Formats: sequence, structure tokens, C-alpha cells
Amino acid sequence: MNLSEIIIQKIKKNGPVCFQEFMEMCLYYPELGYYTSTRNKIGKSGDFYTSAYLSSIFGMLIGKQLEIMWKTLGETAFTIVEYGAGTGILCHDILLYLKHNKRMYDQLRYCIIEKSPVMREIEKSKLTEKVSWHDSIDEIPHINGCILSNELIDNFAVHQVIMKDELMEVFVNYDRSFKEELKPASKELKQYWRELNVELPNGFRTEINLQAIAWIKEIGSALKRGYVMTIDYGYLSDELYKPSRRQGTALCYRNHTVHDNFYEHIGDQDITSHVNFSALIHWGEKYGLKKYNFTDQCNFLLSMGFNDFIQKVYSQEEDITKAAQKVSILSHALLIDMGSKFKFLIQEKGAPVHT
Repeated sequence: MNLSEIIIQKIKKNGPVCFQEFMEMCLYYPELGYYTSTRNKIGKSGDFYTSAYLSSIFGMLIGKQLEIMWKTLGETAFTIVEYGAGTGILCHDILLYLKHNKRMYDQLRYCIIEKSPVMREIEKSKLTEKVSWHDSIDEIPHINGCILSNELIDNFAVHQVIMKDELMEVFVNYDRSFKEELKPASKELKQYWRELNVELPNGFRTEINLQAIAWIKEIGSALKRGYVMTIDYGYLSDELYKPSRRQGTALCYRNHTVHDNFYEHIGDQDITSHVNFSALIHWGEKYGLKKYNFTDQCNFLLSMGFNDFIQKVYSQEEDITKAAQKVSILSHALLIDMGSKFKFLIQEKGAPVHT
């Protein structure tokens, strides 16, 4: 039985499922979901690229930021917790940079929390030192350091809602094909907007990521002292709920093409939605995480010395013309193409004010 048939069977037995449950099954159903299957997801033969995949410079500059955090916290034992490490390439490049600081490296723990058994095996094949794997952050005691995620929250399963005379939630039913229907939204979904002080206009469709709130609460409790670095694409509320986004931000990625049909290629395509960084900041404050910095990828990389790094990396090339082409292509991809789309949110708990 394929995943589509399993979902249909569930609907026929129990009735319509909310979109959040449908998306969760599409992405994470054991062995058949997009992230739990063996399908290649990242790179030319996959469905999308990540900044870490394009160049080791991305990970090295994050490593530099982590080194600054280590110094700020007093140059003591430092734990990095990475959620959803993908192929492990970001972890590899961070550790490659931090190896140059023997004192920090000797005191370093690198813990990966990986939901996908398939991705965990890929990571283990590439990461042979300093790294341990965990099912939950509860397994990692005394976290003084940084909790890191790169393109994690956009893959949390979201509720879809539409504002009518009252807030309505999207459910998925089946009658010869998948069909959407609306039901009055729960008090929890309505409270989300009240907390953020957002009023949706009539007819506006968008997403609510309650899993992101649960996640920020979980890590806010687990972090003893240090930072949370969240890298993802998204906006603050005032940008996210502009009239131009009245159809929402949820999209599907397959074979490097983008579309909005969630009900085809089930389990064989990625489904994502833009992150509401205002929500992460708001609920972060409630759970002990203060906003330290919020910027886009372009400004972050430039502030970490991107131009010097890239020139140094390609200065060894014998063919100057090819080196210049590579510098130009990477600079455009990381600073311009992805540079404004991706955001960096750094929150802190118990850390000194200045870094």
C-alpha cells in the first residue's frame, strides 16, 4: 500500500483530517514520507539546493560565528546542537573551521537531533568524530553553547486557515480525489493571531506553525546558557501577511520545480511554508530567549567576512578566469539569490550583552 492509499484509508475510516495532519504524514510517515524515504533530496539529482550544499564557505562562516559565541561565553566547554542536519555537510564544514581553534575543539560537543533514519545513516557515513546523534534534546544535558537549525522550521507541518466571517481551518477529505473543506478553527489557532496582534482580512489564506511554538518552548527550556541560531526563509508578520500573500506561502518542491498542488506525488515531493520570525521572537521571549540579532543571509555572511573568505579560497586556483567566474557565481547565489530570501535569527539566554 502506498502513502496516498494509507491516507485515503485513514480519511474513510475517521473522517477528514486537518491539513497539518495530512502534511505531517506526507513528510514523515515511516519509510514512505518524503523525509523518511530513501529518495535523494538535495543537489542536482534531488529537489532543491541549500546554501551549505553550494559552498563550504557558508558553514565556515557559521563556524566563525560559533567561535565568537564561545569566546563571549568565557571560552569554556561548548555544545552545538544541530536539528535536522540533512546530509551532514553543514556540520562537516563547521567542524573543519573550528579544528583550527584547538582549545575550543577539544572542549566541543556536537550533537545532532535527526528525525529521519535515512538521513541519520547518511550523516554517520560522513561525520566520524566529535558528533553524537539523539532522538530528542532531552537526551542532551547541560547545554551551554548554541542550538542551531538550517532550513528546519519551514518543514514543520502547518495548519492552513482562511478568514471568512470567522477563522476557518482547512481539512482534507476524499471523494474520488482529495478535496479541501473548511471547519471553524480551534481556540488555539485563534489565540495565535491574538498573541501576534494580527488581523487577517476576509478571504486571506495562510499558515499557522504551532510546531514551531512547541519547538521554541522546548529549546528555551533545554538551553542553560548561550544562543539559538535559526536559519530559514520567511518574514516578520508585517511582511508575511501583505495582500500579495493572501493565498499563503505553502509550496511543493520536486525535481527543482515549484508548484502548489499538495495532493499529487504524495510522499514524493517536499512541502514547505515560510517561517514567521515574529512568532519565533514573540514566543522565544516568553520562554526565556531574547532576540539578539535578526538579519538576512547577505548581511550575515558579509559581516562574517565573506569577501575575504571567498577570495582566500579561490586564490590558489591556477586559472584566474575560472576562479573569478566561480567567485561571481557563488557570490550571486549566496548573497543575492539566497541572500535576501533566507534570514538569520539569533536569540540568547544568559549571555553577555556584547559580542
